[in-house]
Amino acid sequence: MSDPRPGLNSEQLGTYLALMEVSSLLQYAVEEHLRADGDLSWVQFQILARLALNAPDGRLRMTDLADGVVYSRSGLTYQAGLLDKRGLITRSPSPDDERSVIVTVTDAGRALIAHVLPGHVERVHQLLFEPMTGDDLAVMGDVLGRVRDHMRANPPRSAKPRAGRNRAG
Repeated sequence: MSDPRPGLNSEQLGTYLALMEVSSLLQYAVEEHLRADGDLSWVQFQILARLALNAPDGRLRMTDLADGVVYSRSGLTYQAGLLDKRGLITRSPSPDDERSVIVTVTDAGRALIAHVLPGHVERVHQLLFEPMTGDDLAVMGDVLGRVRDHMRANPPRSAKPRAGRNRAG
């Protein structure tokens, strides 16, 4: 019996392969810069940036941080441990739920993000946005937003809320 779903047509395959290649090339270039300027991995940068730039008071629950960076909870715990040892974040029990851990960016973590961010933004602009027109950017933003929302509707295990957990902070 044959599978009723067709495979990828040549246009879909080409688009998928281009997306994977662009993603890999961009991540490689960005991580190369982050390692050189801040001795940070891509995941460590995401952790610090989410805390320093997006989190209220520079604090998030560890599970919310894992959900945002789409990284395994155990892997994130390891990366957070490395950042904690460097004095870039602190981890403490949640006052609301002793099973939760609150991660807070330190002044040193904020300073490191401030140091690496200009070069990071320059690298992203040069590699990703320079070859695009304004129309390209609008279309790409719309398409990627829809795809992200579709994928987030059925998230990977790392981004799924834990059963029985209160999602509020």
